[in-house]
Amino acid sequence: MKTTHIARYAFLAAVLLSWGCKKLDINTNPNEPLIGEANPESLFPSAVLSSAGRIGGDLSVVCGVWAQYWTQNNGSSQYRTVDSYNLQNSSAFISGPYTELYSGALTDYQLAIEKSAASKDWRYLLMNTVMKAYTYEVLVDLYDKIPYTEALQPEKFPQPKFEDGYTVYKALIAEIDAALAKDFRSVPHTQEQAKIDLVFGEGGTAPFERQMDNWERFANTLKLKMYLRMVNAKPAEAEQGIKKMYDADAEFLEVGAGVVNYKDAPNLSNPFFEYNFRRLNTPDNLRASQTMVSWLESNNDPRAQAYYGVDSPIPTIHQGDYGNQAAHPEYNDAVNPVIGSTDPVWFFSMAEVNFMLAEAEERYFGGDRAKSYYEKGLDAAFAQEGLTPGALKTTTYAYPDGDFEEKLEAIIVQKWASLFGSHALEAFLEQNRTGYPKTSAVYSRDPDYVPGHWVYVPDGVTGAGNFPRRFLFPDVERNRNVNTPAEVPIYTKVWWGK
Repeated sequence: MKTTHIARYAFLAAVLLSWGCKKLDINTNPNEPLIGEANPESLFPSAVLSSAGRIGGDLSVVCGVWAQYWTQNNGSSQYRTVDSYNLQNSSAFISGPYTELYSGALTDYQLAIEKSAASKDWRYLLMNTVMKAYTYEVLVDLYDKIPYTEALQPEKFPQPKFEDGYTVYKALIAEIDAALAKDFRSVPHTQEQAKIDLVFGEGGTAPFERQMDNWERFANTLKLKMYLRMVNAKPAEAEQGIKKMYDADAEFLEVGAGVVNYKDAPNLSNPFFEYNFRRLNTPDNLRASQTMVSWLESNNDPRAQAYYGVDSPIPTIHQGDYGNQAAHPEYNDAVNPVIGSTDPVWFFSMAEVNFMLAEAEERYFGGDRAKSYYEKGLDAAFAQEGLTPGALKTTTYAYPDGDFEEKLEAIIVQKWASLFGSHALEAFLEQNRTGYPKTSAVYSRDPDYVPGHWVYVPDGVTGAGNFPRRFLFPDVERNRNVNTPAEVPIYTKVWWGK
C-alpha cells in the first residue's frame, strides 16, 4: 500500500505532538500514515516545510551565488560548477529541488486540496491552494516548462506532458481566484488547528480572523508578483490583472509570510544553514562576494556588517575567482556570509512586498504612492537586520526624481539588497525579469567597474555575458518522461525574461 511522508523534519513531530496521536491508529507510524488516513491538518505543515526546505535551502544557496551575494571559497570545491555556470542535468542542485517539490510539497498540497474540497473545508482549501501556487511558480520560473495539468497523477499519467510557463501562470491564478471565492471564514479554527499553520498560525495563538485575513492577503500578493513577472511578455494582461485587483480593493500582506520557528539543532534549523553549514560540517564553502560587498561599502550601508559579520573593509573573493588564489593570497581571509540557524525562510518578506507595491504604483497608478512604498521597503529591509536606514533614506538611497527606468532600477536594486540569505532565489529571478542590478562590461578588478553590477565570472563556461537564466531539466525527469522538452542552454531566458 502506498504511503505519504507526513513529517520530513523532526520539529514537525513536536508541532503536531499535542494532537497527532488522536488522529492516527496506534499501529501506524505517525511519520508515515497511510494516504487514506492523511488529512489537510497533517498534510499542510509537511508540505510547507518541504517548500521552505528547498526554496530557502539549496535553491537559495545556488541562486545566491548567481545573484552574487556569495561565491565559491578558493579552498574548497562544493559549488564550483554553480559559480562557473557549469551545472549539469545530473547535478543534485537541479534534481533535488525538482524531485522534492513535486513528490513532497506538491503531492501533499494536492491531496489536501482534494480532501478539503470533498469535505467543503474552504479554510484548508485556500491555504493549500496558495502554497501550491507559490511552489509551482518557483518551479516554472526556474525550468520555464513543467508538468502541470497531468502532474501528480502517476497512475493515470506516468509520463505527464509539459506545459509552457504562461499556461501554468494562468491556471494558477484561476485556482487562487476560485479558492478566494469560497467562504473560508465560516468555520473558525480551533487553537489546535491553528498550530499546524506554520505561516500565520503564530503557534496556535493567532485569532482566526487575522489568520485567514493574512492568507487572503498572501493570495493577493502572490497574484501581484505573478502579474509583475508578466510585464515583459504579456504587458496588457499584466496591467489588466493588477488594475482589476486594485479596483476590487484587494489587500496585500502587512506582515511577512514564511516559516519562522527554526531551532539551533540538527534537522531543526534554517534549511540554508542546515544544508550549507551543518551537514557539510564546515562554514567555509561560501565566501563574501566582492560584487555585493562593493555596493554596500560604497554606500556606507550598515547591512554589510550584518550580512558578513565583520566591520568594513570586508575581505572578499571576486565573484567566481576561486581559482586565482596564487595571485591573490588575500582570498584566504575572505569571510563567510552570515546565515543563522534560526533565521526565517520568507515566502514574502515585508521589504519585498513594499518594493513590489512601489513598482506597481509607478507602472500603473501615476507613481504618487511609489515613494512611500519604496521608503517602507527600505525601512523593512533594514529592520529585518535589526537596523534603520537613517539618513541613507533621504540621501544615498533617496527615491529618484528621474524617469521610470531610473525609478525601477532604484526599486529593484534595493530589493536585491534586501533578499540576502534564505530568500536569495527571488533576487536571481528578479534580475532576469528587470535587468537590475545591471551587468558589467568589465570585471570587478577593473577601475571602471561600478560597484554592485554583476560580473561574468573568470571560469564561466557559457561564453562572456551569458549569465544563467534558468535551470536545466534534471536527468531524473528526462530518463523517465519522453515528454521532457528539448534542452536549451542555461543562459536562455524563461518566457517572462527581459
